[in-house]
Amino acid sequence: MVITVPSSMPSTDSEREGGEGARWAQWYERELGWATAGTAPVRLLTGLGFDVLQVPAAAGHAALRRLDRTGPVALSGARMSLLVAAGSAEELPGLLDWLEWRGVPLSLTAIGTGGRITAPVPPGRTTGPPGAATWLRPPGPRHEEGAALPALTGLGSRGGSAPDLVRLVDAVATECHRARLTHTRTGPSAAGPTAQPLAFR
Repeated sequence: MVITVPSSMPSTDSEREGGEGARWAQWYERELGWATAGTAPVRLLTGLGFDVLQVPAAAGHAALRRLDRTGPVALSGARMSLLVAAGSAEELPGLLDWLEWRGVPLSLTAIGTGGRITAPVPPGRTTGPPGAATWLRPPGPRHEEGAALPALTGLGSRGGSAPDLVRLVDAVATECHRARLTHTRTGPSAAGPTAQPLAFR
């Protein structure tokens, strides 16, 4: 038996979210050239146009106060996502060793090839589902001058077009470690959830 649904029947929340998600996905693909998957929620695929460093929000905010130049930065719940050049996730273990962070527990996750993050509400849109990820430092158009992501090519160069990945990683690692030490001294009530070990995906 075939059941015909009247066109006047109100759409469900999932249908409305799917329609809005499709518009978001089109915006990310058209305006930024970023690959997406799904519509409720939209996911941004990592390892293609960019990789992601994820840190606790408190540590991320502290790092941003020290850094004038970064790539796009998003907030999703208690985690902050900092977009960096594609391939940076693979470079991160060696970079942390070089910066002498080897063996130090850090709540720092690198997401590269094959990963994905929840797409924040596109810049300029003021509404989104409850708890939706948001941009703290939104991406500019892909043709915009100076829109480059933090990369190792910035190492030792003050005049490069990309923010320096080394400075970014050192700043977020320092703040993750500082938050962990504060938590250790004062307990969970002062520093939030227990720090997770360093993880790479």
